[in-house]
This record gives sequence, C-alpha cells and structure tokens, in this order.
Amino acid sequence: MSKKVFVFFPDGVGLRNFAFTKFKEIGEEKGYEIVYWNNTVFSLKEELGYDEVKIENHTTHPLTPVYSRIRKHIELNVSQKKFNDKVYETYKFPFSYKGLKNTLKTLYTKLLIGFNSSEKGIVRIRKRINALERSTTKYQYCKAQLQEHKPDLVFCTTQRATQSISALLAAKDLGIPVVSFVYSWDNVPKAMQVVEADFYFVWSDLMKEEVLKYYPFVQESQVFVTGTPQFEPHYDQNLFKSREEFFNENNLDTSKRYICFSGDDETTSPLDQYYLEDLAKAVRNLNAKGENAAIIYRKCPVDVSTRYDAVIDANKDVITVLDPLWKPAGKNWNEILPTKEDLGLLHNVCAHSEFVTNVCSSTVFDFVAHDKPCIYFNYEQPQLKKGIRDIGQNYKYVHFRSMPSQEAAVFCTDKTTLEDQVKQILDKKLSNVSDGKKWYEIVVGKNPTQASLAIWDTINQCINK
Repeated sequence: MSKKVFVFFPDGVGLRNFAFTKFKEIGEEKGYEIVYWNNTVFSLKEELGYDEVKIENHTTHPLTPVYSRIRKHIELNVSQKKFNDKVYETYKFPFSYKGLKNTLKTLYTKLLIGFNSSEKGIVRIRKRINALERSTTKYQYCKAQLQEHKPDLVFCTTQRATQSISALLAAKDLGIPVVSFVYSWDNVPKAMQVVEADFYFVWSDLMKEEVLKYYPFVQESQVFVTGTPQFEPHYDQNLFKSREEFFNENNLDTSKRYICFSGDDETTSPLDQYYLEDLAKAVRNLNAKGENAAIIYRKCPVDVSTRYDAVIDANKDVITVLDPLWKPAGKNWNEILPTKEDLGLLHNVCAHSEFVTNVCSSTVFDFVAHDKPCIYFNYEQPQLKKGIRDIGQNYKYVHFRSMPSQEAAVFCTDKTTLEDQVKQILDKKLSNVSDGKKWYEIVVGKNPTQASLAIWDTINQCINK
C-alpha cells in the first residue's frame, strides 16, 4: 500500500523547489501518493493539475508575530553571548516608535526580551507561541483536514514561516511525523527556525553542524543531509536552449558577450542601482576599446521598486532587461510567486552569460554550476548616508565564513578596478570557478543533482522509524 505524503507550502517560497522541479515525479516513481497541502494563493490543481488540499483559514494568533520577533531577538542575544560575536546584532531589524500603538508594542516586546534572554527563556517563548497557535481556529481547521486525509508524513517546505506553526502542531498532536526542510543557506545563524519538527532536512554537513550548534533541543538523529532541489534545474539539459534560440526569443544580439547583473532586494542592497550604473560605465569603456559586451539585468524577483529605472533608461545601449518569470498573486511582496517557466529562463541566462555580478547573493552558486565566474561588489557608494544600510556588513554574516578562500568569488573592493576585473574575466585571465566549486560543495553538498532522490529516500526512513 502506497504511503501518503502531504507536501506542505505555508508560503510560496517552496514552490520552485518542490512543485516545479522533478521532485513530485521522483516521489511518484518511488510509489508515494503525493498531496500538496497548500496554504498559498497559488492553485497547484488549476495551474499544474496536482492533487492538493487547500488551507482556506489563514488566521494566525494576533500575538504570534510579536512573540516570534521576541523569540528571534532572544535567540540572537543568546548566540551573541555564547559565541562572543557581535555579528548576531546585525541580524536584528530596528524597532518602530512611530505612533502610540507601535511604541507600546515595542516596549512590550523589549520587556519580554529582557526577561527571557536565556536558553530557558527561548523554551518559554516557544511554548507560549505553540499555546497561542493551538488556541486558533486554524489549528482546529488543519487538524480536521489531517484527520480526514490521514497522511503518513507531513513534509514542510520551509522552516521559517509563522503560517506553518498551527498546521504542524496539529500534525504532531495527531502523531503524524513532521519533516521540516531548512530552506536557505543563510537561515540557520539568523534565528529563522520558526517550527519544531520531528526531523530536519538540510543541504549539507555544514548546515547540519549549524542546526545542532544553534538549536540544542534538536538531536543529531533528527537531522539528515539531503541536499536541495534548488540547483537541480541547472543540470537539466531539457531546459537548455541554443544561443541562437535564446537570443532570438529575448532580443539579444548574438555578436555580443553578455554579463548578468543579478539585482538584490532593497534591504540587502539599498543602493543596488548604482552598482548597475558602474557596470554599465565599465562595459561602455571596454566597448570603446574594442570589446563587444553588454549586460543582462535580471532583477530580484520580489523587488517592486522603480529605483533602477533611471539607470536602465540612460544605458539602453548596453542593458537588456530580462525580468524573472514570477507572477504577483496578491498585493504583498511575499505574494509574488515563482513559475515553472522561470527555471528555464534562469538556466539559460546562466548558460549564455559570461559571468554574473551582484551583491552577496547565492547566484554565485547558480553560475558556478555552469562553470561561470561571479563578481561580488564590495565597496561603498558615494550616495551612502546615515540611515542607509552599508552592503559591507553582508559579507561579515556567518554564512560567508563558509568560503574556503577569498578566491571563492571575485571581490570588487574599489569601483576604479571594476573595468579591469571585467576585462580580465572576459579574457579568461581571472576566475573564481575553481574555489567557487569548493564553496558550492561546502554549502550545497556533494551531490547537487541527486537532492530530490535523497529527500524521498530519507522520507522513507522517517516514515519507517
């Protein structure tokens, strides 16, 4: 008799990994009955024809976001003290004192943080969050769905969504095993482990070490290294298009060599448009000296700002915009959802660009998977002023300490050297690919093409424990 697995989407971030890749196909080949437990506005049934159980009740307890922020601050305080490291302070977002309501909320939050900044305090706050979520109608609603459909296991596609807490508590209270997938390479040190599961699936040995380091309540036997499906599409030759086909579809010039500028969100890189402008100037200068280069600008999929527009308009001769194929399904940034078509677009942008430039994003790994270099911008812009976040702090984050060497990326630390670095990469005289691949293996794991298969094999182990 086949085992039924609920693949749970508390939000849309897991769609790319677990709905649009071959993850479902591999699971079905293994004999699983796969049902998507869907808390998003995206309809897997209508769009993809997948079996789904929609969660229509989206009501978390009104205090859950407040207590979740308290939990995060306390965990960061504990890490800062335990590891004697000020980096954890930089993961915190500032409190708001605008208006009486925000001021009172801030004072209440800071008071509870002060009284609970210890390992025991973390346990108390987590228990409080669980109690709040068990009191909601959503908890009862999800419990009833589980009782009706009787899955053998719930696989949660991200560990960081408060929308998942009540649903997973309902599963655990019914004795259904719960697996949480740790979604991103930087999540663990940032105190983004919102849910408590029976088992945790992580990308690599590095991430397993981090889970055990930061979460003493998790036992080693609960953590499995599976890899992530995130990079599997880069190895899918069915997605590849010839240079001529891809360029014709996207109005690119086959005589030019393209550099990808991968945009960032406003929080990570608030002055990102000026790095695009610097790259455009470097390319234009090189073209005046005999090069024939241009830029593909691929924005951050959830960036809805207009901050790049002036730079793009002023540099239309060297910049072509290829927007990610994501669709807005609501008014908020977290309701801009990926599409299956974007996997092919990203694959071919990587395949047909000479290299990528950006500020500290994981696109370094997307391009290394295609044996392409990456320039990381790491210099201040003159527009930097008080109240604007300096991008330099990004490279001090814990996840960047996983680099095997400074050569794992090409760092541009001075805009006056950018033109020369671009030229050297185009001439194959400068590259980070060798050390970048070592970094890729450390972060992503040793078998980036086998993650979906490993996840299903490990799910089988968890069901049979």
